[in-house]
Amino acid sequence: MSRKYRRRTALAGVGALTAGLLLTAPQPAEAANLIKNPGFETAGTNDLPYCWEKSGWGDNDFTFETTSDAHSGTKAMKVTLTRRVDGDRKAMITESTDCAPVVTVGKQYDLGLWYKTTTPDANVTLFRHDTTAGWQYWTDVKTLDMASDWTQASVRTPEIPAGTDRITWGVSVYGTGSATTDDYTMDQVPDVIPPAQCTGTSDQCAGGSWSVLPTQNPVRSMHSVVLKNGKVLLIAGSGNSEEQFNAGTFTSAVYNPADGTYKVIPTPKDMFCAGHVQLQDGRVLVLSGNKAYPVAGGHGYEGFRDSYIFDPTTETYTKTNDLNDGHWYPSATELGNGDVITFGGLREDSTGSVTAERWSDAQQQWLPTWQVNQTWSYWGLYPAMILMQDGRLFYTGSHVFGNNIPGTGSAIYDYGANTITQIPGLQNKDQRDQSASVLLPPAQDQRVLTIGGGNIDSNPDANRLTDLIDLKQPNPSYVAGPPLPQGTVDLGNGPQPETGGQGKMYASAVLLPDGKVLETGGALHNRANPVYESSLYDPGTNTFQQVAADPQARGYHSSAFLLPDGRVMATGDNPGNGSWNHNVSIYTPSYLFKGPRPTITSVISQEWKYGDTQRITVDRPIAKAELIRPAAVTHSSDPNQRFVDLPLSVDGNNVDLNVTNNPNVAPPGWYMLFAVDANGVPSVAQWVHLTGPTAMTAASPHVHSFADSLTGKVSGPGKKRTSQQVSPTLSGCDRHYGSINVCVPTVFPPEVKKTTAARCAWLRENNYGRLKVNGRDDPLGLDPNRDGVACGKGDVRRR
Repeated sequence: MSRKYRRRTALAGVGALTAGLLLTAPQPAEAANLIKNPGFETAGTNDLPYCWEKSGWGDNDFTFETTSDAHSGTKAMKVTLTRRVDGDRKAMITESTDCAPVVTVGKQYDLGLWYKTTTPDANVTLFRHDTTAGWQYWTDVKTLDMASDWTQASVRTPEIPAGTDRITWGVSVYGTGSATTDDYTMDQVPDVIPPAQCTGTSDQCAGGSWSVLPTQNPVRSMHSVVLKNGKVLLIAGSGNSEEQFNAGTFTSAVYNPADGTYKVIPTPKDMFCAGHVQLQDGRVLVLSGNKAYPVAGGHGYEGFRDSYIFDPTTETYTKTNDLNDGHWYPSATELGNGDVITFGGLREDSTGSVTAERWSDAQQQWLPTWQVNQTWSYWGLYPAMILMQDGRLFYTGSHVFGNNIPGTGSAIYDYGANTITQIPGLQNKDQRDQSASVLLPPAQDQRVLTIGGGNIDSNPDANRLTDLIDLKQPNPSYVAGPPLPQGTVDLGNGPQPETGGQGKMYASAVLLPDGKVLETGGALHNRANPVYESSLYDPGTNTFQQVAADPQARGYHSSAFLLPDGRVMATGDNPGNGSWNHNVSIYTPSYLFKGPRPTITSVISQEWKYGDTQRITVDRPIAKAELIRPAAVTHSSDPNQRFVDLPLSVDGNNVDLNVTNNPNVAPPGWYMLFAVDANGVPSVAQWVHLTGPTAMTAASPHVHSFADSLTGKVSGPGKKRTSQQVSPTLSGCDRHYGSINVCVPTVFPPEVKKTTAARCAWLRENNYGRLKVNGRDDPLGLDPNRDGVACGKGDVRRR
């Protein structure tokens, strides 16, 4: 059924009570149990016990009843669905100050209940009361196994988010069948870890530290993929070098963090500016790449149709079938069934591709165009398309090269309905070129952050803008987030403090195992003026904390990504003068200076299924655990990056982890499993394999009614067309000057006067060297004496 026809039919609040309607005196919370009337023994009104209410939504037939088939006492609660198209029904603790348990920010709570179920589609669901926004969905913490006899279930909540004063919870039934529950418990988890003792310097404990590795990256890599064995695939192709392209020198390297070595890998095509994504078996799908470099006065970049798979085991590439179109700079998003969908990029004739492509995981091939839903829309280059919990795609507005797409610059794409709905609120949408977007921790919370950006065509100062969107809202809209912290910027005469609204483009955003986001790297202008600044964004407090900055310039063609040991690796930088930074930096976050790390001493099974409970053992108490999808990042873009919370139950050193049953929250594949203590100190990751749709035969995924009442402009498929016309100067470089490796900006930074002398001085300060004029045209006025050399002595004297 199309999403636009879904209607919410929530009954929340139906069971709300007043004291005058109670049939008997309220039953107080038991000792250490924060739940009133946990066994339903005290009657209320509307046929529901005191402090319990009906809730739910969607198109389904249901009943609520108090039954005598109790675990203890005389009463239990039974919720039944006899027909379901969508939605769920649940009995919840009443959302009131009288009934909803009071909680403390930063604390965790152990939840327990006894239950019977006749359906695999039953889930423990939490809501929280935000002191500003009111009651809202929080998270699903446990899928209940089917049970014909009374069975005990327990789970530990994540840390209580900032701004939360109460929570409520219950069991959702979202498939035909029933769930009978009784004897609920809720206890605050005591603090068991003493405060962390700093093992480093005060600076290291406050902001971490950076180091530069002694061995340089041997290739000009701009694509970084963390492999299922912990190694890193670094793809260069021609490395943005026309000389290497003409020579057919295409390279990749595999970096091994364990011993710091690199292995150069034969690479069959120019994968410069391709797309890539991990498939569910851990191999890497690489799609399209560079067919040709631009020609001054002629065509721009061209994208080929070839596609390859890199196997981490053999460290070799093998060819797949071709894409239906060329896609230089494409998106690549894995879907919940293991398929991959891609949009945008440039075709073989330099025009913009309007063809959506879909990789079938079942068939191990790209599907023909007629088997893929098409809107014939141009999404631009590297459009950030993030998979939502219901299978739709959220285009965040992050992209590369110039202006955003028409409209609001952000949208939700529904593949099933084949519709695009505009999403409002993105600030200054045409200056979000090479911004970064990230699905915030945890993925179940469905919030997205975008940071920074600029515009290589108009080349203003990059900005400090950040934007947040909560996709749990019925009609979500971006809201302004806190401004990016400012660092220092090198304008050609050494680093100076940023001023005014100066921020950065080309930034990287990296999910860390303590639940924060590292933003690092960047530059103020198109391939120029590196910014030295790093900070941690805390989703709980919506604040940035400035930390140690990478000492290396990390602008265009740089990337940063999480390693399995909890550190962050940063590589690359390709300024406009055509040079390349081969130095590699490593960031050690402050959590690694807080004393001993917890260790995952065993994982019962490396093969995980959706909805499972998986047991691990640890050597010391932990507060949370999560799955982090390994990076596949390029050009500030990694739309598949996500942090999936694993609510836990603790029995000494044994920890049971509750795996989401929704593959749209955690698409199938290999993940890094981290265990984190109460001080935010993570273990070294263990690798686990979360498998795909065959695991879902026993239970359907729990999908909520998020973003279900969109009012933005809706468009369906347009008229079939071949392509979108784009400018040959798309990459922001004037090809009338220098070699193809060199990027003379089409528009100079705003502080540079529009004179030959000022422009030539800027080029000299940025180490451009001798620039030949290609052809007879001199659009930037750099060769007034017409001798074929830009910015020669005669040129500067004449102006």
